[in-house]
Amino acid sequence: MTRRLRVAIVGTGIGGTHLAGFRALPDLWEVVAVCDVDWERAAALAAAHGVRRVESDLARLVGDPAIDVVDLCTPPYQHFAQISAVLEAGQHVICEKPLVGSLAEVDALAALAAGSEGALLPILQKRFGNGLMQLRHLMALGLTGRAYVTTVENHWRRGADYYAVPWRGRWATELGGVNLTQAIHAQDIVMAVLGPVARVFAATRTAVNPIEVEDCSATLAEMADGSLATFSATLGAATEITRLRFVFEQVTVESCHKARDFTDAPWSFRAPDAARQRAIDAALADAPRIRESFAGQFEDFHRSLTEGTPPAVTLDDSRRSLELATAIYHSAGTGAPVALPIGRDHPAYHGWRPPGVDRAGGS
Repeated sequence: MTRRLRVAIVGTGIGGTHLAGFRALPDLWEVVAVCDVDWERAAALAAAHGVRRVESDLARLVGDPAIDVVDLCTPPYQHFAQISAVLEAGQHVICEKPLVGSLAEVDALAALAAGSEGALLPILQKRFGNGLMQLRHLMALGLTGRAYVTTVENHWRRGADYYAVPWRGRWATELGGVNLTQAIHAQDIVMAVLGPVARVFAATRTAVNPIEVEDCSATLAEMADGSLATFSATLGAATEITRLRFVFEQVTVESCHKARDFTDAPWSFRAPDAARQRAIDAALADAPRIRESFAGQFEDFHRSLTEGTPPAVTLDDSRRSLELATAIYHSAGTGAPVALPIGRDHPAYHGWRPPGVDRAGGS
């Protein structure tokens, strides 16, 4: 018999979307509590979904034997301390991106998780999309050939209403800008498909909004497989799009253009001749299908926690996305390319934020 896991959601922003993902899997998950520093917001979300318990203090959930998993949907600057508290109590913890604010913090959490009864499960829900699954299916069959170039466009629009939330747009609390918040998923997908990045050269600008962090960025990445990738990101686009285009030896692949759900089907797959197109089309007809987005990742998390299987998204995957962010910010700040991997002796290992910005939300 399938064991339902009891989860408490902390934070009612993206937490509302998480709640819908859990509720799509009623045989696997039971949302038993909603928590937010704004009790009324928590109560409204809980009431809308029939959740009985409402809290305004995470401490009341940490260590509670009635809760199997704490799901953190809180501002980024709070993650490290909150994850640490949950792991130290022996509970499992799910955490939104960006996980933390430095590679040093990721490594500290990895050491803490290794000695805890609880697991640390990072959110990277765009890995769960059927368009992406089709590409991975073709690659597993050896039908793509080697990669040549990849282009990524994260062209979104964010203005004063978005940045009216006090913790957004500030190094101390949001930890970064478009690279860390809007573009991090597409960057992760490129690495999920092609493998690690070997070298980065980047430039960033704050051009759209009166904020501290960047809202425009351009990055050139040399991939470890020998291919090249470019990442373009802005929060000033008139119309929103996320587009990934992979040019392989045997096929050119383009994602759908949905800004937020770009890994969902349909993707396009174009071969250079009719015979190879027929082979690709036949293979795509047999590609497996998965549950998409948050529900897909929560289904995978449940399997991992109850059956002991490795999760599809690991702490190493989250670390790799933060390592790329570290390289982008360091390159943009120094005007020099950055080689990866980034070791403990690198000047940005302990964080990419400007000097004088602390972890507590002050500067």
